[in-house]
Amino acid sequence: MGYAGFCIGIALAAGVTASFGAEPTGAASYLSIRAASFALRHVEIIDGTGAAPRSDQTLVIVGGRIAAVGPDAETVIPPGAEVRDYAGYALLPGLVGMHDHLFYTASRDVQRNSPGGMEPGFVVNEIPYTAPRLYLAAGVTTLRTTGSIEPYTDLKVRSRIESGALPGPHLDLTAPYLEGAGTYFAQMHELAGPEEAGRFVEYWAATGMTSFKAYMNITRAELAAAAAAAHKRGLKITAHLCSVSWPEAIAAGIDDLEHGPVYTDSEFVAARQSDHCPESTAVLASWSARTAGEREVEGLIRTLVAHHVAVTSTLPVFELGVPGRPPAQRRSLDAMSGAARDSYLTFRATLDPANPAPARLFRTEMDFEHAFAAAGGLLLAGPDPTGAGGVLPGFGDQREIELLVEAGFTPVQAIQIGTENGARFLGRERDIGTIAAGKRADLVLVHGDPAAHIEDLEKVAVVFKDGQGYDPARLIEAVRGQVGIR
Repeated sequence: MGYAGFCIGIALAAGVTASFGAEPTGAASYLSIRAASFALRHVEIIDGTGAAPRSDQTLVIVGGRIAAVGPDAETVIPPGAEVRDYAGYALLPGLVGMHDHLFYTASRDVQRNSPGGMEPGFVVNEIPYTAPRLYLAAGVTTLRTTGSIEPYTDLKVRSRIESGALPGPHLDLTAPYLEGAGTYFAQMHELAGPEEAGRFVEYWAATGMTSFKAYMNITRAELAAAAAAAHKRGLKITAHLCSVSWPEAIAAGIDDLEHGPVYTDSEFVAARQSDHCPESTAVLASWSARTAGEREVEGLIRTLVAHHVAVTSTLPVFELGVPGRPPAQRRSLDAMSGAARDSYLTFRATLDPANPAPARLFRTEMDFEHAFAAAGGLLLAGPDPTGAGGVLPGFGDQREIELLVEAGFTPVQAIQIGTENGARFLGRERDIGTIAAGKRADLVLVHGDPAAHIEDLEKVAVVFKDGQGYDPARLIEAVRGQVGIR
C-alpha cells in the first residue's frame, strides 16, 4: 500500500471508530423533560439560602429560567406549559462542586506495589467521559475542577458541554497545578521561581482557565507571584498546601484553602522549615492533640475570616482512611472499572481497625469547619474524588453534604454550603446557587425530604440544567464499569 492508500485507510478507520461510538444527539439523548415551558407542582422548596423549607410550592420554568415560584394556590402557570405533579418530592438548587476533578486515581495500589516503583512519579487517569455524566446525574450543575492534569482535555470537555455535544455541568476550569520542586506526581510541572509562576498564570488565563490552584511544594515567593498575577486578571487562586503554612498563604494573598487545616496546614510542625514540605505524618501529628476551641486554632479562624479567605471542605476523601466508616456504596462499585474497584478494595483491607488516630483527626477537621462557619467564614463543599479511589464524581458531592450534617450543620445549612456558598465564591450568586424567580433553572428534584433526612439527597429523580431535565438513571447507566479508565 502506498502513502496515499495508507492515509485513506487511516481516515476510514477513524471514521468507522467515530461513528461506532458517537452520540448523534449528544446531551439531548439523556433528557427526560424537553418542554420549553413547564410547571413543577406541589413540591417542597429548599431554596439554598438556609431558610426553612416551603411545602406545596409550584415552580415555573420558561426558556431555561425560573419564571415563578410560590405557593401552589397562588402561582400562575402560563398557557401551554407542561404541568407535572411532584407531591412527595423536594426541589433544591443545583449543587456547586468546589473541589471536583476530571481525573481519578484509578490504580493507586497497582502503582505503589509495582516492582518498578512509581517511576517517573504517580500517574492519574483523565476520565472526560464518565466524570461529567456522573456529576450531572448526582445534581452537580456547576463545578470548579480545582486542579488540572490534562488541561487541553478539560478545555475540550467544557467546549463540548457548552455546545450540547456532551452532558455535564457548567465548568469553572482550574489551570494545571502551580507546583514547586519535588512533586510526587509525574504529570505536574515544577516551577523554577516566582517569575515563572507569574508567567504560568498569564499563559493559562489566556487559554481560558478561570481558576488557579497552588500545590504542596510551592514556595512563598512563587505563591505570592501567582496570586498577584491571578488577581491582576480578576481571577482567584486556591491551594492545597504543605511547604507554605496557612498564615503564610494568607499573607501571600490566597483566596481559598483546600481540605481544611488538619491535613494541610504545617504551621504547628516542630522545627518546621518555610518553603519545605514536611512528611504528611508530621502535619497530622502536629494536629493530633489540638481542638477547634483552643487559642491557636481560634486565632487561625479569626485571621481567615478577617482576610476573607474561604475554606473548602473535602470530608469524603479523608473518610476513606478512617477505619470503621461506611464502605463505598454498591452504585459506586458498579460504576468503577475492575482495576479501580480492586485498587479501592485493596486499600480498604489495609486499614487498621485498632488505630484511633484517623477517626480523631477526622472529627477535629469536622469541628474546625463548623467553628469556621459559625465565626462567619465562607465554607465551600467538594468531595475531591481522588485518594484511594472510593470517592466518585457526583456521588462524592452528595456524600460531602451528608458529612457536613454529621459535622453539626443542619441539613438546610449543609445544602446552603453546597449551593449558595459555592456560587458566591465564583461570583455567580445572581444567577445560580439559590431558587428565585429570574435565576437560571439549575435545579435538583429528589424523592423525599432531605431537609429532614439528608440521605434523601441521593434519590435524584431529575436534574435540571438551564431548564433542561436530565434523567440521572440514564447517565449513570452510561458509565457503568468505566470510571477510572474513560
